[in-house]
Amino acid sequence: MLAKQCKLSFFAAIALTNTQLNYLYMWRSLANFVIKFRWILLIILFSVSVLMGYFASKVKLSYEFSRAIPTDNPIYKDYLKFKQKFGDDGNVLVIGLQSANIFELKNFTAYSTLQKQLKKVSDVEDILSIPSSITLQQNDSTQKLEVKKIFADSIATQAQLSAAKKVFEALPFYKQRLYNPTSNAYLMAVRINKDSLNSAKRTNIIQEVTAAVDRFETTTNIQTHVSGLPLIRTLVATKIQKEMRLFLIGSLALSALILLLFFRSISTMLLSLLVVLLGVIWSIGLMHICGYNITLLTALTPPLIVVIGIPNCIYFINKYHTSFVEKLATGTTDIASAKGSALVDMVSKMGVVTLFCNITAAIGFAVFALTKSLILKEFGVIAGCSIMLIFIISFILLPAVLSLLPAPGTQQTKYLHNKLLTSFLNHIQLWVVQYKKAIYTCTVLLLIVSSIGIFKLKNVAYIVDDLPKKEKIFTDLKFFEQHFTGVMPLEILLDTKKPKGILKPIVDIKKIAFLQDSIIAKLYHVAKPISVVDPIKFTYQAISGGSGDTAYALPSIGNPLIELHKTLREINARKASHEMTTKDTAMQKLIASFIDSTEQYLRISMSIADVGTIALNPILDSIKKAANNILNGVDSITITDTAKAPYNITVTGSSATFLEGSRFIINGLKESIVYAFLLIAACMLYLFKNIKILLCSLIPNIIPLIITAGVMGWVGVPLKPSTVLVFSVALGIAIDITIRFLVNYKQELPNYNHDVLATVHATIKNTGLSIVYTALVLVAGFIIFCGSNFGGTFALGWLTSLTLLVSTLTNLILLPVLLLTFSNKK
Repeated sequence: MLAKQCKLSFFAAIALTNTQLNYLYMWRSLANFVIKFRWILLIILFSVSVLMGYFASKVKLSYEFSRAIPTDNPIYKDYLKFKQKFGDDGNVLVIGLQSANIFELKNFTAYSTLQKQLKKVSDVEDILSIPSSITLQQNDSTQKLEVKKIFADSIATQAQLSAAKKVFEALPFYKQRLYNPTSNAYLMAVRINKDSLNSAKRTNIIQEVTAAVDRFETTTNIQTHVSGLPLIRTLVATKIQKEMRLFLIGSLALSALILLLFFRSISTMLLSLLVVLLGVIWSIGLMHICGYNITLLTALTPPLIVVIGIPNCIYFINKYHTSFVEKLATGTTDIASAKGSALVDMVSKMGVVTLFCNITAAIGFAVFALTKSLILKEFGVIAGCSIMLIFIISFILLPAVLSLLPAPGTQQTKYLHNKLLTSFLNHIQLWVVQYKKAIYTCTVLLLIVSSIGIFKLKNVAYIVDDLPKKEKIFTDLKFFEQHFTGVMPLEILLDTKKPKGILKPIVDIKKIAFLQDSIIAKLYHVAKPISVVDPIKFTYQAISGGSGDTAYALPSIGNPLIELHKTLREINARKASHEMTTKDTAMQKLIASFIDSTEQYLRISMSIADVGTIALNPILDSIKKAANNILNGVDSITITDTAKAPYNITVTGSSATFLEGSRFIINGLKESIVYAFLLIAACMLYLFKNIKILLCSLIPNIIPLIITAGVMGWVGVPLKPSTVLVFSVALGIAIDITIRFLVNYKQELPNYNHDVLATVHATIKNTGLSIVYTALVLVAGFIIFCGSNFGGTFALGWLTSLTLLVSTLTNLILLPVLLLTFSNKK
């Protein structure tokens, strides 16, 4: 029986040995192939790079607000339905000022001039402001209401202006919409063509608007404030794209400096930079091939390629130098032979390691493509594929060019004997043997403290979350929130379920008035709503000849919606026959913008402050509940009750879609972390084929994520799209260190007769130097993002750097302890 077992073990060992030999032979063959056909491969590589460079030159910036919600999402469908009926709600730019002297003739003339200049700006469709405000007057001869401008186009005297001001202030319709009487704040709303805002024209449009505002500010010395989604989206996109270019240059410069300090060779530094530059070109060219534009997320890819590509170069070149020095030390080979053998060792031993490292890093990004969010999907595809392309580039370019360069001199390999790092690695070898309990105790304590911090984490995001708090764009937004409650669009869509439904049966306009004036208007952070109720009140005030708040009311007799319906029908008929006049157009804008052409849908429009996702959700729920309660007569509507209810009520708008989009992205990123973890675990199991080794590899990479999450909780960094992104990215990159350590450990086991302790010591010594160097490059590459003025980019920088730093320590200290704990001595 014993003989049989020995025989089986013998044949198993032979089979394993043959598999390993075949595996090693394959990689050595690839190494010889690359070196033998280096000129052909280099020509192909640079030819493809030229082609990718041509594709890269064709890539365009994305001027659309990137869609975070999938098209089949119910909330997104509701928003699309609203836009089809009433147009885009995110194309209004607001200009505000605070002054007690705006109605002085000089200042008001400049204010009127500002409006005229803005009207001349390309693609500005409409302006709502004090100089263009209107009133309704009854024509005694025709007995019809006529539209009349309150402020004449040319006002010559202060007395004329004061008289017009008196008329204007007697109309409550404009109060809290165009001016705040308690704070002397004034607002001008500029509506811009939505198609132009989604094109390259939007930058010029915004520049022309802001230039006109600057001229007004210079003329009057009155400080102005500009805000609104068009401005915020344009400026944020422009600023981040500029920062990405700066960070790309900065990461290249910093990487060049570190490489020069490590290798003390300009040629080695330039070769490494060439690898990542080609990787950047290929990644941008890939965007064009995939039909993608540059978005706020895909703009991160080039700097990430630099950060991930440089470690590839360090590991390859470090192995080349180490092998070269070892072969010369034997004294059996000359320099040329040592160089050739070292290059083959570099590719054969580091090829598989780097391949799996890049696969796991690519998984960390590619899992975003599994989400339904378009912006994440595009980023996942481009980043994941680009990381694999950088492996191909480095696998061909490094050995091919190094074979053409002179053998490394003593100055270039001096870093292999760095006394400080050698001493640090010697201490680690001592710690993992003598202080196992202390290492486990410190790890457990850190996990306990981090777990407490995780419970402090908040899940909150803001529409302008990443805006610098001292930037004018942020302070201007706060101006409008202070004086006009906010500028973020929010809509209630009232569906009567059939065409002409507002008259069959007649919509109870008084209920809508009660909803918007007595319920919604009193909600904190919600601005004064506007709907079809307000044109009716405006019209009734003109008919009654009254002034002030008492006259601004609904008629007490009958349903005024019938008269409004007649007016709307008349306007639509004249519009169809092309008989519209300027006055009719003004009336139409006042009335028809709240009822769609089929007379099935009504809208209630309002603005809201950027309160964040935590506060926004209850506000939306309160509005929905109040609308159902007042208009449908129930507190909440179930699916079965919806068919019986008089109206379908939808709360929508950019604010509502932002809430859903933020929730969708965060959930998608959380799922991607799980996917990344499972896929990386599968790769590790395939690579090492050992459950114990798998556990040893995953634990040192889970702990840094827990510690980072705990730190976020303790310092008050919330979970939001820009911070959740860190975990999947860091996991994909940090696992590289584990793979390189364990592959080297596996390769060294036979050399030390499968003695685990001796092999662990050798692995720390052999890979520790390159791991520390790589960690420094990675941390430096990400820490450069901390120079950003945007919260999301700043968080990506320091959180990823923290995770990678902790991961380096856990892989150098905890991983060897785990190997010694779970492995047999032999």
